Amino acid sequence: MTSQTRVLIVDDSPTIRNLIRRRLDGDPRILVVGEASDPFDAREKIKSLRPDVLTLDVEMPRMNGLEFLEKLMRLRPMPVVMISTETHRGSAAAIEALALGAIECIGKPAADRLPEGFLHLADLLVVAARARVREPGPRTIAAPPGDFRWNGRYVLIGSSTGGVDALETVLTGFPRDCPPTLITQHMPEGFLASFAQRLAPRIAPKIALASEGAPLLAGQVYLAPGGNAHLTLIPGEQPRCRLLAGDKRSGHRPSVDVLFESARPIAPRCVAVILTGMGRDGAEGMAALRESGARTFAQDEATSVVFGMPRVALEIGAAERAVPLGRIAGEILALAGKDAVARERIAR
Repeated sequence: MTSQTRVLIVDDSPTIRNLIRRRLDGDPRILVVGEASDPFDAREKIKSLRPDVLTLDVEMPRMNGLEFLEKLMRLRPMPVVMISTETHRGSAAAIEALALGAIECIGKPAADRLPEGFLHLADLLVVAARARVREPGPRTIAAPPGDFRWNGRYVLIGSSTGGVDALETVLTGFPRDCPPTLITQHMPEGFLASFAQRLAPRIAPKIALASEGAPLLAGQVYLAPGGNAHLTLIPGEQPRCRLLAGDKRSGHRPSVDVLFESARPIAPRCVAVILTGMGRDGAEGMAALRESGARTFAQDEATSVVFGMPRVALEIGAAERAVPLGRIAGEILALAGKDAVARERIAR
């Protein structure tokens, strides 16, 4: 039997701490080693109890969770899952926490839904405890090319746990006139709106939440808005966005599988990419795209926070190859640029 995942619960609310503990105590994979009511208490208990992963609230007395997270990632990096009313409302705090290095952010349940709270927290903590915590500090990202010319291929990207940082890295390498790009990131609706707002001033292309009927144009990146709809593509000479109401797929809404499968009629005109994430969403849809003529690849294990979705895509042959995060933007642009078709003919 593998060792249990050691969890420290950090929250100023005794009610929430008790709810989390009761949810986790019933799982044999988890050992709750302690609780802390504020970051100062947490700091001492991290030293003495040596947890594998923390749950951390944003709003706490004496020092807020974001400030503590920043210090923790700089001085003693470790896996952290943020749990907060602030993140549940989709505030910028959730995205800031993910950008600082939190593995995932989930919301506290509403007062009238406490019994339903944290149903999947144990699964998340087990995965988070084994995730790769990125090293703090600035990273070198290749500058976007100044002479990019789009060749007509559309870009589809799926991501989950660790995706905020990965997507920012990829999109920072896109030029202003990048290929039309659709992204499905597993995240609650409010978080996705905040994520789009965060990215807008940081990247050269335009980025927005996808809307019904929006045309796929060069220089435009669309992010799945989440909520009750999946992001799909309406094929044709001028493909457009479609928001498709439906049940969760592969446990998610928005789902990467749904996005990828919608593009199968124009697969030869697509480049599909799977980034870091837990689970297997996107692998089957990518396999269908590759079979129909799309170019496909996945983020490699060494640079993935969680090598779940990319691993499955590679194992079933959906992804042609694994690519390090720092090279993904360049690989996309090479396949979607004017010279790509000529290079592929030579290679054949």
